[in-house]
Amino acid sequence: MTIGVGGKSEAEALAMLSDMTAGVQPIGEAEYRQRIAKAQAAMKAKGIAAITLNPGSNLAYFTGMRWHPSERMVAAILPATGDVQYIAPKFEEGTLKDNMVIEGAVQCWQEHESPYALLLRMLEPMGGRARYGLCESTPFFMFDEIRKLGANYDFINAAEVTRHCRATKSPAEIALMQRAKNMTLEVQKAAAAILREGIGTTEVEAFIAKAHRKVGAPGSTFCIVLFGVATSFPHGVKDPQILKQGDMVLIDTGCRVENYLSDITRTYVFGEPDDRQRKFRDIEKEMQAAAFAAAKLGAACGEPDRAARRVLIKHGLGPDYKLPGLPHRTGHGIGLDVHEWPYLV
Repeated sequence: MTIGVGGKSEAEALAMLSDMTAGVQPIGEAEYRQRIAKAQAAMKAKGIAAITLNPGSNLAYFTGMRWHPSERMVAAILPATGDVQYIAPKFEEGTLKDNMVIEGAVQCWQEHESPYALLLRMLEPMGGRARYGLCESTPFFMFDEIRKLGANYDFINAAEVTRHCRATKSPAEIALMQRAKNMTLEVQKAAAAILREGIGTTEVEAFIAKAHRKVGAPGSTFCIVLFGVATSFPHGVKDPQILKQGDMVLIDTGCRVENYLSDITRTYVFGEPDDRQRKFRDIEKEMQAAAFAAAKLGAACGEPDRAARRVLIKHGLGPDYKLPGLPHRTGHGIGLDVHEWPYLV
């Protein structure tokens, strides 16, 4: 039996866990203002007059505001020079102001008015018909209306600025991500401990949600539990499975700490691994070691991926994104989104 797999009841495994959020420090206003200043410097260097920040991770990253996106336009407008401004439906004005961390003027539109026309009127004083960045998460139906009304404007993808800022993490961000990862790692250990022959994937998923709450998270932000052949589909299959001796187990899950995320996958064998399972475990370990060795300051983000694929070639498995090669990139960035820049591919 793989060490740490099985042998405990759910109650015993939960008892192993405790709240791990003591001392967590949220991102403060000073850091939000530093992020805004970095974005504005990038905009000036690229000749971008302003960018919009759609509800979601970009709005949260630069302003600290959490807002659920809907069919009604709500956004922050970050100019290359000057203060952040906001656009919102009139009936949301009070709620928007109540959720502000970075304060700014709010321009409102009524239900019978076009928010897109209002947005263009707000952009005009910031740079005339200069280049404007629209948040990469802006829904197409919104972009389509903006494009029709602003045919003479030069709209680009704001990722030129947001990616530049978000790809490099501050010490405060790293601390929050590390705490989230520490919490999920303990949950992974507890989940492995409750495995038994006959347990179902849905039962394990429910336990993992409880375990994440026990360590202080709101629950699991996502959870994939797979047994047996299903583990060859890394992002899951539609039907639950029942655990049997000799099955591969894949658990991929994460949680949120002050909006920063963890994402940890663990794969192992329930019972005694056979020779084939041991062989591919050893190859995977060698690939991981090669990728970590290639991940050096100043190296291109594709280098760890290339290093892992060279191990596949060495073992005669081929370097391609198809079985029996490596059908998945070697890694990805993480932060306020589970998948962020850069991608190790």
